[in-house]
Amino acid sequence: MPLQLLRNIVWHTLVGPHAGHASGTKGARRYARGFSPIAAFEDAARPDFAALGSCCEPGEQVYCAGWSGRAPAGWRIEADSTMHQMVWAAPMPAPDETLAAVRLGLEQVPQMLELVAVTHPGPFGPRTVELGEYFGLYEGERLVAMAGERMRAGALREISGVCTHPDFQGRGLARRLMEKLVRRQMQRGETPFLHVMRDNGNAQRIYERMGFQRYQETAVRVLSLAE
Repeated sequence: MPLQLLRNIVWHTLVGPHAGHASGTKGARRYARGFSPIAAFEDAARPDFAALGSCCEPGEQVYCAGWSGRAPAGWRIEADSTMHQMVWAAPMPAPDETLAAVRLGLEQVPQMLELVAVTHPGPFGPRTVELGEYFGLYEGERLVAMAGERMRAGALREISGVCTHPDFQGRGLARRLMEKLVRRQMQRGETPFLHVMRDNGNAQRIYERMGFQRYQETAVRVLSLAE
């Protein structure tokens, strides 16, 4: 299982399966505008900021993982933290026959963005739904929980965009959607993984109880090119 790809998973995704959704050059790439504003350096130990600057607008904030050096002149570090990468290490979840999950697509993007604005699950753009399967749960006409897929490289497949409206938390809705995704990924021969911020201990404990194990902790920063 090529877990070493996780050490620079964004780069391997953007030069591999999602190359058609990326912009940039050798040295640095990012998801194209409209997708999640996430970027990566080919070599985080020797970050090519000139290459990154060629695909960023002044003042635009982009997320960059794995790099923890000083920002060069002309760049600002807007946020500086770490996150855990967690990999599924349990048997395939059983089918959930009572889960009324709806496959989400471009028509549901306004509702998805509305839910993201309330829950803040991480970087999410209006085209992020194109990167994989997304499923949601509704209360009447209202989208109240969702989970989906984003990065992938080799057999690794990320679960992302996991969120539940505050009015509906504590019911296990997001967990059930995640288990549906895990099951579908494993049926395709893929290895599920996810990212969770260091200070989100509650989510880490939930994911561990589900069957995810920590792989590594990595730096994550929000950068912007000076205006």
